[in-house]
Amino acid sequence: MGRRHKVTFPGGSGAQLAGILEVPAKGPPRTTVLFAHCFTCGKDVLAASRMARRLSELGYAVLRFDFTGLGDSEGDFADTNFSSNVADLLAAAEFLRREQRPPELLLGHSLGGAAVLAAAGAIPEARAIATIAAPADAEHVTRQFADSVDTILREGQAEVQLGGRPFVIRKQFLDDLQRRKSGHIRNLDRPLLIYHSPLDNMVSVGEAAEIYNRAMHPKSFISLDDADHLLTRQKDADYIADTLAAWAGRYLPPRGTTT
Repeated sequence: MGRRHKVTFPGGSGAQLAGILEVPAKGPPRTTVLFAHCFTCGKDVLAASRMARRLSELGYAVLRFDFTGLGDSEGDFADTNFSSNVADLLAAAEFLRREQRPPELLLGHSLGGAAVLAAAGAIPEARAIATIAAPADAEHVTRQFADSVDTILREGQAEVQLGGRPFVIRKQFLDDLQRRKSGHIRNLDRPLLIYHSPLDNMVSVGEAAEIYNRAMHPKSFISLDDADHLLTRQKDADYIADTLAAWAGRYLPPRGTTT
């Protein structure tokens, strides 16, 4: 079992973000992982906490945090969008540069996967990137509240149910998605590992194929077989952590060196 530290740092908008830094119980970490959670989830969702804990046992430091307006972080979720998520990721990377070690491995789940793909170009220390159940384009997230899109466009906002909880989505969220430019996946210039379940009923495995086709080599795909989108089973989270550690080791500097 690794050691767990609660941390705070200013996010992209200046709001204080709450995070948890998991570090190995003994010795310096192999490297530092920056983790981005799924849409409207949080740092404490089972998949995030289980993967971070397992990675720390394998010698990795892992920072997971709540995006602005979620969990223990400050701010209003209704004022956020995909670009603000990317900005929060860059703020988290800057925090790690100051306090721990720059993130050399980026890991994102669902929309968090799309966010790390978008943020990677501004995190030069990242040597490798991995996504889990991620869409190829952030706009895919609108399918989760498709019935409310017309209302949002007409009235400027709407309250939607996501994961059984109410959230306000404003038109600026949709406008931000429309402004996003493609091409960053092809220009990653870093090794990429894509995890996806063929049975995912929230983000189709076809999205993984799209990411794979856009990316340049080296790139890899690992099927999660019968896992669900939120990775609610312990064994699925552990499997990802174990295989990720093995894959990433090929691209990380030798133990004992720093970025």
